Amino acid sequence: QVQLVESGGGLVQPGGSLRLSCATSGFTFSDYRMAWFRQAPGKEREFVAAITWIGDGTHYADSVKGRFTISRDDIKNTLNLQMNSLKPEDTAVYYCAAAPVTSYNYNYWGQGTQVTVSS
Repeated sequence: QVQLVESGGGLVQPGGSLRLSCATSGFTFSDYRMAWFRQAPGKEREFVAAITWIGDGTHYADSVKGRFTISRDDIKNTLNLQMNSLKPEDTAVYYCAAAPVTSYNYNYWGQGTQVTVSS
């Protein structure tokens, strides 16, 4: 069955860094556009970053541009998010998601990993 399992979350001080990973299985990873979303307490889920199915293009929310980097490893079927210069407002549960190249809808989701930025 399809699985997306996020890891790498935790508690970090403002200005620190974390690297999230999303291990996938059960679908052809290289045929999917991948993305990260996040949801803070009391807020709606929001888009963070996306990468095309062949990894030749990326897109970021304005709030993370220049600080976060999305990447994919089609050998390991893994999606990554390098997060630098973290701010308290980056605190959220981070989810990875997959959308087939034929659709704009993300139909596969992970369970999420908590990121807390606090001193």
